[in-house]
Amino acid sequence: MLTAALQLLLTEGPAALTAQRLFQVTGVSRSTVYRHWPTPGAVLAALIEVAPLPPGEPTGDLATDLHTEVDRLCDRLRDRPVGAFLRALVVADATELRHRYVTDLLTPFHTVLRNAGIADGEREDAVAMIASPLLIDTLLLDRPAARDRAHRIVDTLTEALIQP
Repeated sequence: MLTAALQLLLTEGPAALTAQRLFQVTGVSRSTVYRHWPTPGAVLAALIEVAPLPPGEPTGDLATDLHTEVDRLCDRLRDRPVGAFLRALVVADATELRHRYVTDLLTPFHTVLRNAGIADGEREDAVAMIASPLLIDTLLLDRPAARDRAHRIVDTLTEALIQP
């Protein structure tokens, strides 16, 4: 059901996430759809629930772990419907869900930095400096995420963060 909902979302937009349309695509009764997902927002929330990627295996080296997370995010932005899903959340005016989804995307970066002992304020800035250009490339400029630039940002940040 959620696979069909994701396909509808990506091909027809968030307005297609109705019980009637899901019934037409899947054959699952409208009452079953309503029982599990009474609103299109509930369908979007269910899709977000199954979207998180488990964190990468930490090495303990800040630069290596951040480079790994850059690659994982770039791959996700390229290979999965992350960009289209975020655009659909914008169109659906699902601000809370969009924030939740982006938070899930950024959590691995926060985890790596927290594990390295980076303070909250510095951590927020570092995550924004690494991930924002990737999200802008993908979501606003409709081009591949600039992986090499993100790696250069990681190198610059880790030098600054680990200096005595």
